Amino acid sequence: MYVKVVEVIGESENGWKSAVQNAVKDASKRFDNVTGVEVYNLTADVVDGDLVDFKANVKIAYTE
Repeated sequence: MYVKVVEVIGESENGWKSAVQNAVKDASKRFDNVTGVEVYNLTADVVDGDLVDFKANVKIAYTE
């Protein structure tokens, strides 16, 4: 068994947790057997002092 890793950016208007979940869901559609996620960067845009457009850079592990 081989484990492969792909880097993905997830986005959400509802927070970083949703951004990570969106990245995992999108990766799961393309790659079978997603086994883990590493979150290594969180960012967001700021509008009028409020956080908007949350982004999460993640590494998704999957097996073949």
